[in-house]
Amino acid sequence: MNKPTRIAHRAAIATTLFTALALVLGARTGMADTFAYIGNADSNDISVFKLGDNGEMTPVQTAGFTGVEKPGASTPLAITPDHRVLIAGVRSQPFQAVSFAIDQKTGQLSHIGNGPLADSMANIATDRDGKVLFSASYGGNKVALNPLGANGVVGEAKQVIPTGLNAHAFLPSPDNRFVFATNLGSDQVLRFAFDAAAGTLTPGDAPAVKTPEKSGPRHFVFSPGGKFVYLVHELNGDVAAYSYEAKSGAWSEIQRTTALPEGFSGKPWAADIHITPDGRFLYASERTTNTLTAYKVDASSGKLTTIGSVPTEKQPRGFNIDPTGRYIAAVGELSGGMAVYAIDQSSGALSKLKSYPTGKKPNWVEFLTLP
Repeated sequence: MNKPTRIAHRAAIATTLFTALALVLGARTGMADTFAYIGNADSNDISVFKLGDNGEMTPVQTAGFTGVEKPGASTPLAITPDHRVLIAGVRSQPFQAVSFAIDQKTGQLSHIGNGPLADSMANIATDRDGKVLFSASYGGNKVALNPLGANGVVGEAKQVIPTGLNAHAFLPSPDNRFVFATNLGSDQVLRFAFDAAAGTLTPGDAPAVKTPEKSGPRHFVFSPGGKFVYLVHELNGDVAAYSYEAKSGAWSEIQRTTALPEGFSGKPWAADIHITPDGRFLYASERTTNTLTAYKVDASSGKLTTIGSVPTEKQPRGFNIDPTGRYIAAVGELSGGMAVYAIDQSSGALSKLKSYPTGKKPNWVEFLTLP
């Protein structure tokens, strides 16, 4: 092969490799779109945004609730594990769950149907297989299990179980063998055995966790590997870390810190908690100070080191982390807005990018990436 031919050959190889790389990158950026879904209680709707690669949010849709007339206290959301259905809990009578089909290309929502809930439910979540819907009633002091139809519409409650005071969060373990319910007013976390095949719950003989008096355990999240659980307490602002024993469903406290900014004085009112997909950073929201607090997670011990707090939207009841772990969206019940933050990938610190208007009284955020 002479010199000009060799040069041309190398150029052709380089062009081919460049084209292949461009196609791969194009597939990654063009085919995997991420959407944020915001539950708005007072306007009875869901704001849908598309998340850009630079953290920019673009409004896509405002989806109203068919068959719902009165606003409720909040609008909890849940997305089925197959990413095809979004369910919204309505906390005004008649209490119901509104199901929407998620368009797999545009992220837009189309109403499918409504199903009954046993009470005004502060929290809803599916099991890991997407066969049932768990829900917790703060005012009714109960939890419930409803079957999910093949179309994603909620059926009549199969079980309604009394709890201690103010059931708040009701979420399955990573392996789907247990479901845990916080009782904010009774300072405890209850453990239920879950038979996924039968779709039934069996209450435990004793609480999985007793928390300090008047601490108000509210929301919790498992670490990605399932070795640890992190619990935020509404009434004293604590964030507690627990080791998790999957076989028995036992929680063992290993650390207790705070979601309150340094120098805080007043009445704590902590709200939500989330962990990045890689498990390196944890975040909690606090409504009295309107802040988000960041923590670094030690991978081996599960213990937390506080990074710091940043101001956010007024009364940040809900927030969430996008599936790449690069951005946080936090909504303010009293601001009617959503603030987006970039997560520093080395330190976990937050830097605000921009705020966006949402519906009235936004309080819940779900992210979803569609292939």
